[in-house]
Amino acid sequence: MKTLKGVPQRLYLIYSFLILIYMINVFIDSPIITYIAGAITIPILIISFFGASKLFRILGSIFLAVGSYLFVESNLSLLHALTFFTTNLGLIGLLTVLPWMNIVVRAGRFDRRINELMKSNVSNMGSLYVRSTLTTYTLLSFINLSALTLTQSVLKENLQKVSKKFRDGFISQSTLRAFSMALVWSPMEILVAISVDATGVSYLTMLPWLVLFSVIMMTMESVRGKRAYATMKYEAPYQLTRSFSMKEIVLNILQLLFALTVFLTLIVGIGNLLDLSFIYAVTLVIFPFACAWAFLMKRWGSFLAIGVKTWKDRTNNMQNFFVLFVTLAFFSNSLNETPILQVIQQPFMAVSEYPLLILIFMQLTYLVMSMFGIHPIATIGVLIEVVAPLYSVMNPLSIGIVFITGALATASVATYGVTVTITSMNTQQNPYRITLTNMPFALLYGSVGTLLAYFLL
Repeated sequence: MKTLKGVPQRLYLIYSFLILIYMINVFIDSPIITYIAGAITIPILIISFFGASKLFRILGSIFLAVGSYLFVESNLSLLHALTFFTTNLGLIGLLTVLPWMNIVVRAGRFDRRINELMKSNVSNMGSLYVRSTLTTYTLLSFINLSALTLTQSVLKENLQKVSKKFRDGFISQSTLRAFSMALVWSPMEILVAISVDATGVSYLTMLPWLVLFSVIMMTMESVRGKRAYATMKYEAPYQLTRSFSMKEIVLNILQLLFALTVFLTLIVGIGNLLDLSFIYAVTLVIFPFACAWAFLMKRWGSFLAIGVKTWKDRTNNMQNFFVLFVTLAFFSNSLNETPILQVIQQPFMAVSEYPLLILIFMQLTYLVMSMFGIHPIATIGVLIEVVAPLYSVMNPLSIGIVFITGALATASVATYGVTVTITSMNTQQNPYRITLTNMPFALLYGSVGTLLAYFLL
């Protein structure tokens, strides 16, 4: 372990170097550079194992062990193994640049302005629930996980006068459910990017249906929350010292929506111009877009001051995802080279005349796997290979919608997942209680996603 001393603080350099080589090769398409990237990936994977959590080390070890067996059975040369390790490096590249979008939103102080919505006077808990859900939804669309801690801390402060049991349930419902609803259409959500590339359906084709799904779920949850808490009076923990300008907050939200529209336009335009996959297009656009946005807002100094340290810290703590993505790539590629994949696919093909059954099974697979701590990215990695033959008999758009809705349904209930763990830490409650509280929502979420997908068949 002494030889690894100081490495965790410099992982951002190691990861960035590897991703840079890989992204350059996207345009050059050199087999030699692919082999070099694969050779570099292996020692970085070993280093990352030391910093990964126990759960991800177990998952990575399983994928490596099974993948190695499948690779030996495929009778391929060792050079093929090098290429097998690299196919998910694009996803890791996306993860390395995602923090910059969060940073520019924080530099522009949009997060503070929007969170003021929850600090203004509300008459009852029903109104507070709707407002907190909408606030979390808006922030999550731009700053992802950072919004959870931010809104949960504000709610803890605002709900000081109620019992801890009530406060915990209120927070875990309003914030985690908003997470599932907000990120289902976000181009910055890694599961959306994976699904777009896996199905071959363009993001613009999926977007209207994902937004429709999000609006349906948001409406249903807002109505439910307002009715459930409407009879309970809300008491602010303190007297507000100043009034908030609703006009200013609305203006900030409109600015965010305009920025998001420009961002999406650039992704689609550059992707089509350079003939890039959705993942690569998002990866290329995020950093320069964030820089240009910060410059136009005259927040360049804040952007850099917040950004460099935040980006280093986030990238230095990517070991979990590096281990997961690299080992999953090796497993998936090895599986594709053996007859075992066809054996696994046979039951799906046998019931291809009953597409609703297949869509339901996919949804339940995510949910069951999440209960055992299996990350939805690992689940979707296997499902992509298993259901690939169904694209010829089922609408890939339907499969893509279930890929996304099934994965994000678990965000509110996955006991060992990142979002539930963060909420458990912030509220100091048992993660199993959070799972139980949100299970009805997760089942409804998956059901609506399945019905929408079935409608589009």
